[in-house]
Amino acid sequence: MWWIGTQRAWNFKLIVCAVIACAGLWASGSQAAAGALEVIQQDRARLESEFAAQLERLAATCEAQGLTDEARKTRQLTRPRDPWTLYVVTLSGDVDEDLTSDSSAPAARQWEAELRKLGEAHAAGLLELARQAMRAKHASLGYELVLAMLRVDPDNEQGRKLLGFIRYKGRWHTPFEVEKLRKGQVWHDQFGWLPAGYVSRYEAGERYCNGRWISREEETRLRSDMSRAWHVETEHYSIRTNHSLEAGVKLGQRLERLYRAWQQTFAAYYASPEQLLRLFEGRGAGRGDQGPRHLVTHFRNREEYNRALEGHIPRDVATTGIYLGDMRTAYFFATDDEDHSTLYHEASHQLFSETRDVVANIGLRANFWILEGIACYMESLSQHGGFDTLGGTRAPRLAAARHRALADQFYVPLEQLTLLGMSQLQRDPRIAKLYSQSAGLTHFLMHFHDGLYRDALLGYISAVYSGVDRPGTLAELTGKSYSELDREYREFLEQLPIEAAAK
Repeated sequence: MWWIGTQRAWNFKLIVCAVIACAGLWASGSQAAAGALEVIQQDRARLESEFAAQLERLAATCEAQGLTDEARKTRQLTRPRDPWTLYVVTLSGDVDEDLTSDSSAPAARQWEAELRKLGEAHAAGLLELARQAMRAKHASLGYELVLAMLRVDPDNEQGRKLLGFIRYKGRWHTPFEVEKLRKGQVWHDQFGWLPAGYVSRYEAGERYCNGRWISREEETRLRSDMSRAWHVETEHYSIRTNHSLEAGVKLGQRLERLYRAWQQTFAAYYASPEQLLRLFEGRGAGRGDQGPRHLVTHFRNREEYNRALEGHIPRDVATTGIYLGDMRTAYFFATDDEDHSTLYHEASHQLFSETRDVVANIGLRANFWILEGIACYMESLSQHGGFDTLGGTRAPRLAAARHRALADQFYVPLEQLTLLGMSQLQRDPRIAKLYSQSAGLTHFLMHFHDGLYRDALLGYISAVYSGVDRPGTLAELTGKSYSELDREYREFLEQLPIEAAAK
């Protein structure tokens, strides 16, 4: 996003002061903030109910005219919002995409015009609520409302600008994509960014390497040595791999999917409230210098991974991926496993550590649980066709946390958990249970009462990464005692749909 590059130039003292000020604001005004949040949520529920009724009337009209496909498409927009889930927008580059063709019946074209009109009106209402949320210091909700707006009006210019899109040759693109396109490159799902003239030769099995064309097999032999590995560049990542070009591109696509979810969820972590409000009100630039890409090294097998990381990881610790902060690099190896939880977990550590100034030895003395809790939360990233989600009652980590707390009766009170620093938690014989509880608590802070504590959670994470946290910081930010939060967490777990949580 636009501010990530400029964020590194922030004066570190200003970040610290902003976090402390935020803590004081929440401690003194949490009831007022909660009241404002409730009003905005009620207005949102009213807007969504009215929109659903309008869509149902339009769908019924379509059915009466024999437009069954149009009726189905209309009702798809009425999917109820799950309060346990965050929705990640995945947008195409199309501008003013027509749902009907010029040869369609007049009734179908009239349906499309009415659907677009309803979507734009609903989007305008959501955008106004987003501005209200930003002014009320509910940055996360404001951003969530913009994403909801883009789901019904994907061509909305203000929303596209917030996500860093610009128009280029009749389509929406990011500045990175525009730069590539201006250089005559095109995106290929197997081979990544290539000069347009190379595509047919790559698809025929040739590879351009060191100034000459060679066979795919010859390049594979050459690049099996990590010192001559493939280099795959995506918008936010620089990936080295000795497995294959295709594997590097596929990894890059997964990482960009994670980045998109992280970027849309944690804007209040890497941008100040003032920056966000300026952008919401049209007073800020859409995007600035992106800054260095995140470094990822991907090995073709576990053996090479273990050899390369010898000395960085204790011999008795088995890992399937790791982010090393001192190296500013995430390391993974190729497997046939379709479980990407480790990738999302470690890459999330990388994003929180590299998108703003942070202290060394984060969470060394206290509050280490939230560093692992938020990374565990990001493991819940799931694809659902035209959109992605975070959270949800089917998240394995949440189901495990629920079982630990309610069935096994295992729970460490927050007053004790927040006292644990990195070495204390990692050496605790209950570490697996503590990780599970940390994941559950993070889901709670993200979703309880439709995100009541979400901004407080982001302030807490910011404080820990900035090194200004204390054991009592989370209580200060939420305006609740730890015993109250303990009680609400149990209430949250008990309210989870039992059938879903058990799966």
